[in-house]
Amino acid sequence: MVSSSRVAVIGAGSVGATIAYALLMRKVASEILLVDIVPEVVNGQVLDLSDSAFLGSTVVRGGTYKEAGQCDVIVVTAGAKQNPGESRTELIGRNYKILSSVIGSMQPIQKDAIIMLVANPVDILTSIAQKLSGLPKKQVFGSGTYLDSGRLRLLLSQKLNVSESSIHAYVLGEHGDSQFIAWDAAHVGGKPLLSFPVIQELDKDQVAKEVAGKAYEIIKLKGATYFGIAACVSSLTQCILLNQRHIRPLSVYHEKLGAVLSVPAVIGRNGIEEIFDIPLAKDEQAKLEQSASTLKEICAKYV
Repeated sequence: MVSSSRVAVIGAGSVGATIAYALLMRKVASEILLVDIVPEVVNGQVLDLSDSAFLGSTVVRGGTYKEAGQCDVIVVTAGAKQNPGESRTELIGRNYKILSSVIGSMQPIQKDAIIMLVANPVDILTSIAQKLSGLPKKQVFGSGTYLDSGRLRLLLSQKLNVSESSIHAYVLGEHGDSQFIAWDAAHVGGKPLLSFPVIQELDKDQVAKEVAGKAYEIIKLKGATYFGIAACVSSLTQCILLNQRHIRPLSVYHEKLGAVLSVPAVIGRNGIEEIFDIPLAKDEQAKLEQSASTLKEICAKYV
């Protein structure tokens, strides 16, 4: 645990509370602030979470937006709920107002703070947050396709019968309809993924569809997704607070493409330390550029 490290979680619903719980279990922060516009929900979640705090020395409590703005890491989960069959981009109008209110209420934000966007559509909201927060773009990023990439690695690990940690494969681009799998750059233990016979036999379009559609399937069955994203956020928070400089596919501002979208990025105490341009097949590069173009067009209405 980093001494005196403070993490704020904005939004005390299922996603926010599960993230707070994952952070408690990881024991990386000294204090977790839960913030929401409904104080009763915050109080209930804090009381419930405090029952698990005995496993470490992390303090979890309710906080104000002003206090959240002074934390080391600020995780924004607040947003309108995604309905079954609703695309992420359809959420923009509703979530723009929420995000504007949240960031405005946190001002002035600590100059070294890192803001992590989890609400959808994450690429567009990250772009908006970069503008509204007043922080350098490298300090404001979104969870992007990190979870999608985890879903991909799980599927591939089952096909190859190796651990997920041995598989290096990314879902890139928009966290949404235009995301794609970077097949050419993927490898397992230094061996190109596409060289494995079992992978060559896969219906790659079906794999991409299954990975992209898993969230919709979970939403249809239980109303929301939160365990996977909580694991991702707690891992990213640890990367930041411990300056671990791991490489993760995150929603970041890509200067060459002029848009916020998911590409492999080094994450550390200063936020996004570096962006990696990995080799892509011609059609994959085209998909990345198309994804950037689509997102730029949408963001132009809000940023």
